Amino acid sequence: MKQSLMKASFCIFALSLFSTQASAALTGCAGKKQEIEQQLKYAQQHGNTHRVAGLEKALREVNENCTDSGLLKERQEKVAEKKQEVMEREQELREAKADGRPDKIEKRMKKLDEARDELKEAEAALSR
Repeated sequence: MKQSLMKASFCIFALSLFSTQASAALTGCAGKKQEIEQQLKYAQQHGNTHRVAGLEKALREVNENCTDSGLLKERQEKVAEKKQEVMEREQELREAKADGRPDKIEKRMKKLDEARDELKEAEAALSR
């Protein structure tokens, strides 16, 4: 019983690893389309009808409107926006430190960390 459970777990792990690597190979609109298709399949398997409808709409829009150059430009703009947000959060933190209020400093540090995380995500999306 334990061996068959372990074999099944290993197979599932291997398949998920393979699908992750396969999706990582595609970039641009093809990668975006594949990602939506995977989410759609998962939503269908779990009977999430609202999610299925939204993903079907997203897939139609990608098929009709997505261009690799347009997607790249959109992602570059998002990175630029996130960089600007990080700079603003850094300025807010400097001002909070100048005021010397620990509660404000902590709050501004959290917001800066969030902005940096969002920037990292945008930069990662740029390479997809």
